[in-house]
Amino acid sequence: MPLPPWTADSPPASPLSTVSDAAGLYPVIERKPHIDAFGATALLGFSMLMGVNQVMIKLVNAGLAPVFQAGLRSACAILPVILIAILTRKRLTVRDGSLVPGLLCGLLFSTEFVLLFSALEYTTVARASVLFYTMPVWVAVAAHFIIPGERLSPRRVAGLVLAVGGVAVALLDEAPALTPNALTGDIMCLIGSFCWAGIALMARTTGLSRSTPEMQLIYQLVVSAVVLLLVAPLFGDMIRTVTTPILGMFAFQVLVVISIGFLGWFWILQRYPASDMTAFSFLSPLFGVIASWLILNEEITPSIIGALVLTGSGIALISWRRKRPQPD
Repeated sequence: MPLPPWTADSPPASPLSTVSDAAGLYPVIERKPHIDAFGATALLGFSMLMGVNQVMIKLVNAGLAPVFQAGLRSACAILPVILIAILTRKRLTVRDGSLVPGLLCGLLFSTEFVLLFSALEYTTVARASVLFYTMPVWVAVAAHFIIPGERLSPRRVAGLVLAVGGVAVALLDEAPALTPNALTGDIMCLIGSFCWAGIALMARTTGLSRSTPEMQLIYQLVVSAVVLLLVAPLFGDMIRTVTTPILGMFAFQVLVVISIGFLGWFWILQRYPASDMTAFSFLSPLFGVIASWLILNEEITPSIIGALVLTGSGIALISWRRKRPQPD
């Protein structure tokens, strides 16, 4: 999964984020002082894409078993991502000290997707959207202890309290339409968000920070493809009832969500200030809840709405940063 917006104002994940390399082989990337109309439209589109993505995962689970779907999706996305990286002249190397942390991130990514894809067998997309997108909350808590300068201020503590309250409300919701295993799916989504937070932290605190975003994504795709396809038979039949719509939705995930969506997100991160982007952090779970209602006809209970408001407000408080003054 892509990194949270506040990482854009952290030490750059790649030398491409501000300047070209010494030999002039890679293009200079222009940093925008604020979100413009194009950036806002791109962020809105990405948030909508992420919201619809979980609906697609749940629908494709009917034709491809969750773990097999996740592994096959990663395997199919490797080549398009590499081709896009080559065409855009991005540096792809394992000789920058990123190999070991990159492989570890790939294992976290594998675990995250086993949990998320399997969770959608048990719980609703609306609940999964609220719980899974709490990732910035857990990053903020861990960063308080391991990253200098990332202290939990009173404002961020207030955000943490709101977000945890929202998680509690979602977990305690007892809608009649829920399956007996809904709580299991909820917990899986929550643990999956912990794994996602671990990836974001490793991207900042290890040699992985020297890799380009494209290389970071390739590590995750390659490792998860190998791991998930190897373990998929342990979870039962891998092929269920495959139909043309299911294949179309799977292809959309590979070509649009990962190959274009994730790389597009990285492109946005490199160009726009994180302080402007945090206003959009609430939109992915919001669109996920709306898509679950429109497409899957899921019941949106008052508890889910309350949980969405609490977690969204908490994430906004945690992620929001004052703009740094621009030099004269």
